[in-house]
Amino acid sequence: MEDAFGIVLIVVVAVAALIAVGTLATSGKSYDEIGRGGLSLRDGDDPPAAREAEIRQMLDARDALRRRRGRAPLDVEAEMRALTRPGTDPGIEAEIRDLVHARNARRARRGQPPLDVEAEVAREIRALGGDSG
Repeated sequence: MEDAFGIVLIVVVAVAALIAVGTLATSGKSYDEIGRGGLSLRDGDDPPAAREAEIRQMLDARDALRRRRGRAPLDVEAEMRALTRPGTDPGIEAEIRDLVHARNARRARRGQPPLDVEAEVAREIRALGGDSG
């Protein structure tokens, strides 16, 4: 009886392994498509107008909730501008700030006046096409 259990166990594991390898070989790009499709929330294919419409809908709902609770109304347009304004990655901004400090050190060694760090950071971000504020 124990011999039969061992043989059945080995056969079941071998068949399962073959099925797993076959499934993996035939799946193609199925795993790359996980999280994408018609029901996906973040597939990146939403047009900007649809994104802005969803943001506006969320802000309108938040404003209605505030009004029902007796709070001051929300400035939907100001919130819209704040949420859709392009931003700068804080890590990139820190790297640019470090580069400006290094540039100031080189300028100091040459006897030149130092650059305004914040103004230079904002200028470099604008040059990269980002938002400086």
